[in-house]
Amino acid sequence: MIVACPYCHSLNRLPADKQALDGRCGKCKQALFCGAPLELTSANFAAHANKAELPLVVDFWASWCGPCKSFAPVFSQAAAELEPHFRFGKINTEQQQQLAAQFAIRSIPTLMVFKQGKIVAQQAGALPKQAFYQWLSQHK
Repeated sequence: MIVACPYCHSLNRLPADKQALDGRCGKCKQALFCGAPLELTSANFAAHANKAELPLVVDFWASWCGPCKSFAPVFSQAAAELEPHFRFGKINTEQQQQLAAQFAIRSIPTLMVFKQGKIVAQQAGALPKQAFYQWLSQHK
């Protein structure tokens, strides 16, 4: 499986027989799984969404959005509990307007699951933890 490093964003191949959580980046030697959502930008989005083979769950949010703030702990907990089955990333729509426009984000929070560059699921609005986990389980 190809995984992008959460720190230097270089691509790494994880052997099928190796424990994924123990994986380290070949370039920067950091752990490949940090148990927290990544801050995604125009500069690093492609490495995680298009080139990596791990499903990427993205939360499009803004600092002024109440539902975004209330959903943030659920999203962070999912990152801690569900890696290495998914990679989790957040895109601040105020700072990353190009990415928000590219994906036609009209309401926030908006959740998307990407697999090798393709959107395989999309959900507008925050979800309770159980509903979020159930939604994710359909897209492994």
